[in-house]
Amino acid sequence: MLTLFFISLFLILVLSALLFKFAISDGDFTLLSRRHVKREEIEDKVVWITGASRGIEILAKQLASLGAKLILSARNETELERVRKQLTGKYAPEQVKILPLDLTSGEATLKEAVDKAESFFPGAGVDYMIHNAAYERPKITALDVTEESLKATFNVNVFGTICLTRLLTPFMLRRGRGHFVVMSSAAGKTPAPGQAVYSASKYALNGYFHSLRSELCQKGIKVTVVCPGPIETSNGSGATTSGTKVSSEKRVSAERCVELTVIAASHGLKEVWISYQPVLAVMYLVQYMPTIGYWLMDKVGGRRVEAAAQKGNTYSLGLLFGKKKAA
Repeated sequence: MLTLFFISLFLILVLSALLFKFAISDGDFTLLSRRHVKREEIEDKVVWITGASRGIEILAKQLASLGAKLILSARNETELERVRKQLTGKYAPEQVKILPLDLTSGEATLKEAVDKAESFFPGAGVDYMIHNAAYERPKITALDVTEESLKATFNVNVFGTICLTRLLTPFMLRRGRGHFVVMSSAAGKTPAPGQAVYSASKYALNGYFHSLRSELCQKGIKVTVVCPGPIETSNGSGATTSGTKVSSEKRVSAERCVELTVIAASHGLKEVWISYQPVLAVMYLVQYMPTIGYWLMDKVGGRRVEAAAQKGNTYSLGLLFGKKKAA
């Protein structure tokens, strides 16, 4: 047993050293090998973004600057208008369409939204559907999750997203092309102690969209699943939302996350990972050496929940050795 421990520790150190040596600092090997956006894959394309009024609204700004025809959807129409006014580009802000949408509103309402989105630009339907809406609650143990929180998370992250996809896909199939870009999470690739329900919703999302691509790729449907680790997002005023209490957590900037996401989509990559260490190393371990990866997460699981309760760093290597690094 002790021998297995030392072998596992050695492999972890070797893999981590390789990742750092080759400067895989904020994305996976394949993603970082694509250095630039293929503008021709974005320009003049109709791109529908859900969740555009919050989170990484920088996504809308970058796509507008690349000449995309944008449709922005979220529940708050006032916020969507604010985002639209900030956009500049070939079709922005004048031709940017606002489509208020609540993913939990039911199939009939979502069908109306799809019909509107398909009719906004004469002679052109939706080329890219970017699922950026998400519901996440503060970290809590798996046994303390309420039924209300469970349903709210799955209604937005899974049921609403899948329903919208199911309604839009037939239009894409008739045109023989379409691309879904799914903002998932590292929590959909590895265990996420303190985020069990959120993690479960992202695993579900990954499973559905990878299966959808396998079924329909020969009919022109593409899927890019984006799995970010901790991201430094900002609110409308530009202030960061990760909070000063967890400022010691090293987060990829929203601008960099968006840049890599657009690169991945324009190159048609199937799945990409965006994160700093140690999250990226853990994702590699769970993917390619699952026994070691799961052993590692089992070591830090309880400590990570404790660190979250104390507003500490939930991504620190110190958790492996029983240290709950303060913010």
